[in-house]
Amino acid sequence: MTATARFTGDANPYGGGDPYADYRTADFPFAGLVDLADRRLGAGVIAANDEFFAERENLLRPEPAEFDPERFGHKGKIMDGWETRRRRGASADVPHPADEDHDWALVRLGVPGVVRGIVVDTAHFRGNYPQAVSVEAACVPGSPSPGELLAPEVKWTTLVPRTAVGGHAANGFVVGAGQRVTHLRVNQHPDGGIARLRVYGEVTPDPDWLAALGTFDLVALENGGTVEDASDRFYSPATNTIQPGRSRKMDDGWETRRRRDRGNDWIRYRLVEQAEIRAVEIDTAYLKGNSAGWASLFARDGESGEWTEVLPRTRLQPDTDHRFVLPEAALATHVRIDIFPDGGISRLRLFGSPTEQGAARLAARHRELGG
Repeated sequence: MTATARFTGDANPYGGGDPYADYRTADFPFAGLVDLADRRLGAGVIAANDEFFAERENLLRPEPAEFDPERFGHKGKIMDGWETRRRRGASADVPHPADEDHDWALVRLGVPGVVRGIVVDTAHFRGNYPQAVSVEAACVPGSPSPGELLAPEVKWTTLVPRTAVGGHAANGFVVGAGQRVTHLRVNQHPDGGIARLRVYGEVTPDPDWLAALGTFDLVALENGGTVEDASDRFYSPATNTIQPGRSRKMDDGWETRRRRDRGNDWIRYRLVEQAEIRAVEIDTAYLKGNSAGWASLFARDGESGEWTEVLPRTRLQPDTDHRFVLPEAALATHVRIDIFPDGGISRLRLFGSPTEQGAARLAARHRELGG
């Protein structure tokens, strides 16, 4: 583990105006990966030893933490994050917490994966953030209870050792442990508050589950699909197009800026593995005056294969789910959707199943990562 940008110490007291004006952050090399702790993928904070001032569930809220200087409750200042009470020592002679004293929260990842980076965000916790944090990981099958996760036989591996962090800052850590993870234990030493937790990595689906499904969405985030690149991310990220469920509002899809040239926009995806695509779904939900006018789909087998047209340029309607059964299965590891001339789509679904070779590679990687 290495810290990409080190922030320590208190932030200045809030002085009015934009509370993010003095927020400390950095460009993290892993930020383009999937957030394995995204609530939309099914992640949750399932337990915490203390949440006296602010609830543990706030850790995984998708939007940035908010700050209302006038918002107080019966217990004190209400913060948009997870905040514990102040720890005390054992007696008047020993008023300070012991070195090993700390608070913890258990996080169930939305999908199992290999963690590549973690951000412990202390936004708006200026003088009440933890002195240090640490993060541990475990791989436990099924749906274990908090008690089962805390049982002595469960093996926890340190992803982020106890490290000093700063207040009102995005504290980022590169993680090098190459193992499959289902749950995290986030520790703050000795107490304090954390606004948000982001856990970036690569999805590692269970090949037995995918085999049982038979035909499934080969590009969905929860199944291991990935956005590799996109021509434009001006209004919203291309990764939205492979999130679970239908879009619920306009910015829950992918929308590009208005083109003033003769080009077009596109997204390139990597499938979970080599597969045969049999059906395509292109959804423009909530994109009414700004949906793409037309779309076409191309497939490629391998990193250097030739792009082959799978779906010819087809007219799209606003706020509509379009479904296409392909005349013959398309062999692919990568897919590119082209939209014309600009605009957006909310979701792309590619239904099919891995080839025998693709399934074998999935199973081998699952074993290699300890699944």
